[in-house]
Amino acid sequence: MRAGTMFREVLAGFRRNVTMTIAMILTTAISLGMLGGGLIIARKTDQIKQVFGDKVEVTIYLTTAQSQTDPTCTGDVCAALLQELEADPEVASARYESQAQALQRYNEMFAAQPELLSIVSSDALPASFHVSMNNPENYAVIIRDYTGRPGVDSVSDQTAFLENLFALLNGLRNAAIVISGLLVIAAFLLISNMVQVAAYTRRTETEIMRLVGASRWRTQIPFLVEAVVAALLGAILGIVGLVGFKVLFLDSALAGPTSAGIIPIIDQADFFYVAPILGVVGAGLAAISAYITLRLYVRT
Repeated sequence: MRAGTMFREVLAGFRRNVTMTIAMILTTAISLGMLGGGLIIARKTDQIKQVFGDKVEVTIYLTTAQSQTDPTCTGDVCAALLQELEADPEVASARYESQAQALQRYNEMFAAQPELLSIVSSDALPASFHVSMNNPENYAVIIRDYTGRPGVDSVSDQTAFLENLFALLNGLRNAAIVISGLLVIAAFLLISNMVQVAAYTRRTETEIMRLVGASRWRTQIPFLVEAVVAALLGAILGIVGLVGFKVLFLDSALAGPTSAGIIPIIDQADFFYVAPILGVVGAGLAAISAYITLRLYVRT
């Protein structure tokens, strides 16, 4: 079939079923837009984990006696702990901080709040090891292996504050994907109905084509193309909707966290990442739905 003939048949099909075509495009756009939003959230979640991965530490606090009797960490207990940490395959780096260094860091952090500075002395802050992990999600291994060791008072990690954030992001992603899945089902049914209606309105034309020797595939391919084109238009509209939502809402709503480096910026790379996926999913959905409908319900 010539491309020009195919193009004219597709346009004719759209004109004959304009309302149903518009409904299918909008439903596909919404479902693929939700799917794209879920994919972007998943991508940002992974980037946030990478951003904070090097910053999250496990802190091993030493006992008061150990902190005061060995401030330079040259004694047997402290030196052995440091050596073991440096040899641990889970540990990327381990840094010792004395009581004096802990006090200096505390004074720098709360320099603008003198009432907090006046209530803390160097004896109140224990010496500690600040441990960076090769995989921050394995912090429990360090807590398990070093809790209760001689000279160790307690072991804590800084990953807890990320868990709520990751849970929120993962929840939003999963909700977007579930909703998009339901809308994909609706789009599938709309495509099926559109193909059936289109085939019915052109039944006389297709019957004549079959009588003069046209194959079944030749009479059905225009319906497949119509469905795929409509789905691709829906995918494009879905991407435009995501861009508009970012510009009109997200950029201002997330200005603080993104400027502080807490949340990565949603940029053009994210849309270039999801656009091909949405196009393939939309076209594949339309092609499969149209093909099944034509084979099961339409005799042309």
